[in-house]
Amino acid sequence: MSTASSKQRDILVTSALPYANGPIHLGHLLEYIQTDIWVRYQKMRGQNCYYVCADDAHGTAIMLRAEREGITSEQLIDRIRGEHQQDFAGFHIRFDNYYSTHSEENQYFAEYIYRQLQENGHIATRRITQFFDPEKEMFLADRFIKGTCPKCKAEDQYGDNCEACGATYTPAELINPRSAVSGATPVEKESEHYFFRLPEFHDFLSKWTRSGALQPQVANKLAEWLDAGLQEWDISRDAPYFGFEIPDAPGKYFYVWLDAPIGYLASFKNLCNRENIDFEHFWKADSDAEVYHFIGKDIINFHALFWPSMLHDAGFRTPTAVWAHGFVTVNGKKMSKSRGTFIMARTYLDHLNPEYLRYYFAAKLTGGVDDMDLNLEDFASRVNSDLVGKVVNIASRSAGFISKTFKGQLGAITEPDLIQRFVDAGDDISELYEKREFGRAMRRIMELADEANQYFDEKQPWTLPKKAALAGNEVEKAKDPALGDREEILNELQAICTNAINMFRLLMTYLAPVLPETAKASEAFLSAKLDWNGREAHLENHEINKFRPLMNRVDMEHIEKMLEASKEELPVATGKQAPSKDLEPIAEEIEFNDFAKVDLRVAKIIKAEHVEGADKLLRLTLDIGHGERNVFAGIKSAYKPEDLEGRMTVMVANLKARKMKFGMSEGMVLAAGPGGKDIFLLSPDSGAAPGMRVM
Repeated sequence: MSTASSKQRDILVTSALPYANGPIHLGHLLEYIQTDIWVRYQKMRGQNCYYVCADDAHGTAIMLRAEREGITSEQLIDRIRGEHQQDFAGFHIRFDNYYSTHSEENQYFAEYIYRQLQENGHIATRRITQFFDPEKEMFLADRFIKGTCPKCKAEDQYGDNCEACGATYTPAELINPRSAVSGATPVEKESEHYFFRLPEFHDFLSKWTRSGALQPQVANKLAEWLDAGLQEWDISRDAPYFGFEIPDAPGKYFYVWLDAPIGYLASFKNLCNRENIDFEHFWKADSDAEVYHFIGKDIINFHALFWPSMLHDAGFRTPTAVWAHGFVTVNGKKMSKSRGTFIMARTYLDHLNPEYLRYYFAAKLTGGVDDMDLNLEDFASRVNSDLVGKVVNIASRSAGFISKTFKGQLGAITEPDLIQRFVDAGDDISELYEKREFGRAMRRIMELADEANQYFDEKQPWTLPKKAALAGNEVEKAKDPALGDREEILNELQAICTNAINMFRLLMTYLAPVLPETAKASEAFLSAKLDWNGREAHLENHEINKFRPLMNRVDMEHIEKMLEASKEELPVATGKQAPSKDLEPIAEEIEFNDFAKVDLRVAKIIKAEHVEGADKLLRLTLDIGHGERNVFAGIKSAYKPEDLEGRMTVMVANLKARKMKFGMSEGMVLAAGPGGKDIFLLSPDSGAAPGMRVM
């Protein structure tokens, strides 16, 4: 879409819906900041643009977490939604509506689209066999089944892949499978499931994915999937499940990934009802409005295969574009709790200005799907150099002269050609914003900032007040007739600062989508609006206010404190992975040599006893064949001391002893499980003797 068009555009923009199972972290924020910048740019240009989002609030993971916390699923999702909204607001992300998929509107559209697919013959049913937890009386997704890898025999592996050797398999192939929910041995059980006949949309998708709606890299990847053949998509889950029940199918629920993208429709419909907006205009099949989805590259299949097919078959328009971005690393590596780089949004806000991150992300974003590294030293350097050292510096240096010498009054512009170059640059910057080439836009803006600072330095206005004072002194003027006229010198000083202030105003206009709060403070300082479309109306003979610092330098000490605070946090699963919804992030990678240092030994529990004053600990006396060890273990909620004595377990024998409140702990026993009663001590094979090494 050309930005040169004078016709107002009707635009609906969405970001992927964050899962209502934990806090927002910096990896999430890339997408919402990217979207917010693009939306703010469109609104500055006068487009009729709406930005909606919602919490993705359904699924087994949410149901189980609510059970663990002793609250209802509704209470959990309401609390998390409030936390998400606070985090987003802290980073100046401005939604026109932030809703929930657990809503009347979402249920209506989910049922409507399903019935349309059903009437058009694109829903199939068939019986499938799945693992079933006989204690919890629920079917188990692969991620809720654990056991021994059938390939390398590593224990405690998930039901679909082994983290030790990388093998993939089915849950039925696991050795000694168990439910990660209850610990029970799962059984196989049949159930009728509902499927969306995606393969029947092959021809439609072949055209749509090459229509320009996707980035070339994404379209090429989808072409591989299309060539390999599409599979029918299982859109149902069995009770118990937190979600919407499928019409005329008691005990069957829509899979969370079916109603999640439908949440875009629901959130917008909720806004339309409240603000009297024409919903049909945006979503009818022949609409000339524009709809854009910003997403992460890990959920492309849901947004570029399932979603457009469902919309098309149900009589809605398909997205104008689906734009994917890459992942965030910190200091060149995956976000890590141990290094303190798994940074929560709230932790960042406790230590740093949110606009630092908005600018750094913008400075590195492209229109592609490349991953982005948040290098914290570069982060501090770039913000300090670009924003404080270049942009804000122009205003602070100029404003002092205007306030002190001219009582805040600007004069006339004397460099019209220079100022016009800044105005004209807005057209190029506009195109870059439109194409989401934010990094290139920031570089162009900083080139202009360099030019403004160079102009100021060449003119050396700081020399003029003294020169004017000398020129106004008859004695000094008699000594040096070349001093010139005092009024002319002061006019020159006022003009230089007026030119610089106008350049600053244009720079802040172009930065306003990225730095909304600094832009607002700049408007207060300038006593003028930052108007992209009216940027040729300059500030001349205009009164400005006293300058107050617009942004402080990034202090590395604050970054270090943020990292230290992040090391102390242990967030639950927060990222929305596809298709899994309840996996904790994998810990940072280690080298084999690091792993080889761990000495695992079979240990016999000789004695187990309560620890006075401790809610979770048991004191274990262990025989490891090399003498006895005293170990404190946080397993009191799952085991009675008398049930442990005589059992074999596995311990880390070479862990350095650590003094605790209740005594010295001389190792660590190994256990797994989500917590509470579901803690399972690792036990060696029968016949193992104390002191035997576990390989």
